[in-house]
Amino acid sequence: MATAIVKDAGKAVLDKSKIWKVIGASSAGTLIEWYDFYIFGSLATIISAQFFPKGHETVALLSTLATFATGFIVRPFGALVFGRVGDVVGRKYAFMVTLLIMGLATTAIGLLPGYETIGIFAPILLLILRLLQGLALGGEYGGAATYVAEHSPDGKRGFYTSFIQTTATLGLFVSLGVILLTRLTMGEEAFKDWGWRIPFLLSVVLVLVSYLIRRRMEESPVFVQMKAEGKSSKSPLRDSFLHPENRRLVILALLGATAGQGVVWYTGQFYALYYLQTVLKVDFVVANQIIAVALLFATPFFIVFGGLSDRIGRKNIMMAGCLIAALTYYPIYRAMEFYSGWNPADPLATAVNPNVMMLTLLVFIQVLYVTMVYGPIAAFLVELFPTQIRYTSMSLPYHIGNGVFGGLVPFIGTAIVAATGNHFAGLIYPIGIALMTFVIGMIFIKEDRNVRWH
Repeated sequence: MATAIVKDAGKAVLDKSKIWKVIGASSAGTLIEWYDFYIFGSLATIISAQFFPKGHETVALLSTLATFATGFIVRPFGALVFGRVGDVVGRKYAFMVTLLIMGLATTAIGLLPGYETIGIFAPILLLILRLLQGLALGGEYGGAATYVAEHSPDGKRGFYTSFIQTTATLGLFVSLGVILLTRLTMGEEAFKDWGWRIPFLLSVVLVLVSYLIRRRMEESPVFVQMKAEGKSSKSPLRDSFLHPENRRLVILALLGATAGQGVVWYTGQFYALYYLQTVLKVDFVVANQIIAVALLFATPFFIVFGGLSDRIGRKNIMMAGCLIAALTYYPIYRAMEFYSGWNPADPLATAVNPNVMMLTLLVFIQVLYVTMVYGPIAAFLVELFPTQIRYTSMSLPYHIGNGVFGGLVPFIGTAIVAATGNHFAGLIYPIGIALMTFVIGMIFIKEDRNVRWH
């Protein structure tokens, strides 16, 4: 694909024996950052009671989801700030800083007093810490994906970067596991009162371990050679967004790939959890167990579709995932209602004898769609942009697609259901965005998986 900047500087020498160490160190840190980021979403129903006034449960939940969403909305700004650092100073330095910011913000949430203690300052401080989390994650993912891709041999980037792709789902899985273990150990009342803080406080240990691992990593060989040859960009923001050809690639990456990928990701994992808990009134523990088991069984398919994309192309798999998801979400969620045992005629009643196996299968299918659209996306994005502006250029459309389009799925879906009274109406948003991405991606996106860097 033609670009205004030399596609890749030089022929960097790759030590393939280091690739698994690179993947392990990068994935460990990224998994921890996702764990930190998603504890908040996994505990949204409990956090709403802690940091907002009592007596208006729906308003409190929507306020919590809005606070949750701000972390996504601010991610593109983190992508710009740390993307520039990563393209100018180095990939490693950028995602070392983001790891520390994320860990400190998450730990601070676990120490934050509730509304009954400090009043309006509680939700304000919660919002500030959530914004810091979003800024950190905005710089983390692009660095980790770029770093692994630039260590990967030609023809294998889809396979190797797919391990980074598993970290988002594994981070959610670990957050659910820690929450369930804490909840079952402490009991419901103690967990709701103060035990919910434990998963946040554990972050400080995880971040410290990951930081020590990442300190030993070397810079990307592709980046080092580019710097040695004096071909780095002095202004990656300008080169990414003001040059017409590169700006066009950023827009296509957003509307033709990451927007649809984002809504499929958050519908299949987060909206499914909210739907089980808040609409179908499935027990908190049972709903989290359903999501956790579905994630566990579906996670290997990130590797399957990442590796397959090296052979048949990234675009084909991602577009198929968007289309299939859009066509099947409605019947899947009707089936979830049927197997939940919930009675729509009595919306306040809890689900009675839910068929856990069928509900898990239905969530698993949704997560399978996630693996189709998400497994190949890192390789697709890093191959789309030249080395000099890769960190900046790929991070912005990724985090707008995931952070804004995807991150708003739970809030928009819940708000539409509350406004219309139709508990299926929340699916309109992810279905519409997924179809938009399919159409734009099929028409305008070109495959670029055969580009050689080494």
